[in-house]
Amino acid sequence: MADHEGYWRSTRRLTAILLLAWIATGFLAVFFARELANLTIFGWPLSFYLAAQGASLAYLAIIGIHAWRMRRLDRQYQERD
Repeated sequence: MADHEGYWRSTRRLTAILLLAWIATGFLAVFFARELANLTIFGWPLSFYLAAQGASLAYLAIIGIHAWRMRRLDRQYQERD
């Protein structure tokens, strides 16, 4: 029973951390958009690239980290059973 509670506590903690990273990514790209608009890459403002590609890559990384860490947690707690 203790292992089951530990597993869910670890899962909830991981989910909360990654959810905060997701919210921060979305918020910071919008919050700093005006300052980043002064920097350009190939004629386009940096804020455009962060919103269009940067946030998408960050979300993909968050999904990858979640899958990798959950697989590790599953194996860790399966060995204890």
